[in-house]
Formats: sequence, C-alpha cells, structure tokens
Amino acid sequence: MRIGDILEEKGNQVFTLPEAAPVAQAVDMLGENNIGVVVITAANGDVVGILSERDIVRRLREHGAAALESGLEKCMTRDPFTCSRDASVDEVMGTMSKRRIRHMPVVEGGKLLGLVSIGDIVKRKIEQAEREAAALRDYIAS
Repeated sequence: MRIGDILEEKGNQVFTLPEAAPVAQAVDMLGENNIGVVVITAANGDVVGILSERDIVRRLREHGAAALESGLEKCMTRDPFTCSRDASVDEVMGTMSKRRIRHMPVVEGGKLLGLVSIGDIVKRKIEQAEREAAALRDYIAS
C-alpha cells in the first residue's frame, strides 16, 4: 500500500498558514477545525515547517501568553520530514515511529499534496489485517 492510496481515500485537505502568521492564528485554526497540526508555507507555497499542538505548548511554557503574538517561524518545526505519494505505508510508518512524529506532509515536485497522520496509517494497517484474516477464514472454510 502506498501513501497515495491513503490520500485518495481520506482526501487531501491540509490546513496551512504563512510563517509570518501569529501563533494565535494557528491556535484559532487548530481549535476551529479540531486538528492537531498546521503546515507552514513560504510565499511560493513551499513547505517550510510544521506546527503541532506540542510546539505551541512548549512555546507557551517558555514565553507565556506573549508567545501567542510571535510569528510561527519562532515556534514551528523547520524542514519537517516529508514523503511522496509513492512512498510505502510501511516506510512512512517506520520513519514516524523512529522520529517520534505524528504527521507528515506529502510533497511531490515541491507541491504540497496532502498530509498523513500516524492515525491514518494505523487505520489502514488494521483494515489490511482484517481483509487478510477474512481471506484466510474463507480459504480455510473452503
């Protein structure tokens, strides 16, 4: 299974903000859309960072409420790990586990195509295991 298969099923909606946007705007976006991460883009659309709830909590702990007025460039994780739609689910799952990340932008030719989460991957792996178990049951029954 490939990452592109997941994007086809779940869709490719990604919430993005420019790196100069204030952290408060990201907090609003996360809360309004019940999401855990925002992809940060440059003016030309290139992915330059990713901002998670954890990044915001760390910044608030260090700087207090003033952190909400700072730009995302001071809070985001720069140069996030990305994958292509042709990457295998197992490869991406391994990278996410090894690097302890929960979200990975899907990029091809410099263009943001979507975002996959560890939850998306686990869901697909469970579905795959259930299909294989059903096939084995059918095989044994016949």
